[in-house]
Amino acid sequence: MDSVVSDASAVSDADTGSVTGIPAQPQAPAADLFRRDTASAAAQPDAEDGAQDWQLDHTRAPIATKIVVAGGFGVGKTTFVRAVSEITPLQTEALMTRASEATDDLTATPDKLTTTVAMDFGRITLDNDLVLYVFGTPGQQRFWFMWDDLVRGAIGAIVLADTRRLTDCFPALDYFESCGLPYIVAVNHFEGTELFEADDVREALTVPAHVPVVIMDARKRYSVVESLLAMVAHALEHTPE
Repeated sequence: MDSVVSDASAVSDADTGSVTGIPAQPQAPAADLFRRDTASAAAQPDAEDGAQDWQLDHTRAPIATKIVVAGGFGVGKTTFVRAVSEITPLQTEALMTRASEATDDLTATPDKLTTTVAMDFGRITLDNDLVLYVFGTPGQQRFWFMWDDLVRGAIGAIVLADTRRLTDCFPALDYFESCGLPYIVAVNHFEGTELFEADDVREALTVPAHVPVVIMDARKRYSVVESLLAMVAHALEHTPE
């Protein structure tokens, strides 16, 4: 009988949260537990490594702008986007075949094996809350029908030029002149070619005096960034509102 009573007492003590010889611990009210959990969750940083302050503010969306990079075939548009993009760029490269020999002149770029058949796309953050999306257009005439869609919503354009074949960028210059979109000319200087001054290129292309002409290297990020900044500054002058 005594053993039964002892067992019952042990079960009763266990149910009340106490053990023989150890005093029962006071239980916190449910409201206190909820507040404690909420405070603990608030203390956890809702951030990823390397995130910007504005990226963590869910009430503040970054300002997104768009620039189009155009020019002739093989002038360096894909290289331009690849060099500056902070994300893995979207590229629509296809192998070149004999079917394009009659239309795609590889004299200046004999080692070129692929070509853009739709567009290139990259992204770069220029300021704390200014994100720039860069779209590269296909250069061949058979893809020009896509330009209207790629240009829609852009604040400006960069026309890449190769001094060995300046006539290849004339269609892009005519296009942006006709649609009224602000643009600059960026001369992509290739190794082993003669380096010309910006004023000489301006005269050869008969570009208006208000249109910036810069000399750059599409393989180097800092050079591409400088070209983008020149384009943004020119767009702000052209349409300050």
